[in-house]
Amino acid sequence: MDGTVAGRRYDAALNLLDRQIIDPDGGLVANVDDLELTERDDGRLVVTALLVGPGVLGPRLGGRLGHWTVAVWRRLCAEENPKPGRIDAADISRIDSGVHLAARPDDRGVDGLERWVDEHLIGRIPGATHEPE
Repeated sequence: MDGTVAGRRYDAALNLLDRQIIDPDGGLVANVDDLELTERDDGRLVVTALLVGPGVLGPRLGGRLGHWTVAVWRRLCAEENPKPGRIDAADISRIDSGVHLAARPDDRGVDGLERWVDEHLIGRIPGATHEPE
């Protein structure tokens, strides 16, 4: 994504950060917590991916809260060196009050922590609604 979607230019920080990511079925995926930027040959920065999850939100928060957010995320992740969820910018179909995707973000790590909380915490509460995937 070079700052345009369907011919429009966007301010990445204003139009992407903290926006809700919405799948093609209208399902809420996550919030955009950070952006992956790549420098072009002409020196311009372009958004190449949306990054989601506490691992990238924590550094944006800064201070003790940010450090604590990342530490808890790392502790709760199954992987030794977890990576944030990543959605390729090419998958963005449109941007309005949310960031709409052309395809579902299956297996991109965008819901890993939520899945863990559902399986290990919510799913163990008697009477809690637990929908298996």
